[in-house]
Amino acid sequence: MAVKKILLCCGTGVATSTVANRKLCEELDRRGFKGQYTVSQCKAVEVPSKSPNFDICVSTIANSYKCECPMVIATGLILNRGTQEIFDKICEILEFK
Repeated sequence: MAVKKILLCCGTGVATSTVANRKLCEELDRRGFKGQYTVSQCKAVEVPSKSPNFDICVSTIANSYKCECPMVIATGLILNRGTQEIFDKICEILEFK
């Protein structure tokens, strides 16, 4: 199986995306997908140019930028609301079963 590429973005590419990155990696590893994905962080404004090279974009903000791959709005990861649904949707898009 090819390694899935996750683009994780927030407004600045630093603060909330780092928190979401940690939570996402912990959950994917817990579900048994360690080593099956990579995560790259970026600013929301970079999504149009970077997204064609990724399998999914996970955004911690409501993102209006053009995205060339499936996008999941994951503000709930920061707010600790609906996290299981967010993780389930990410796994569904990445075809992690």
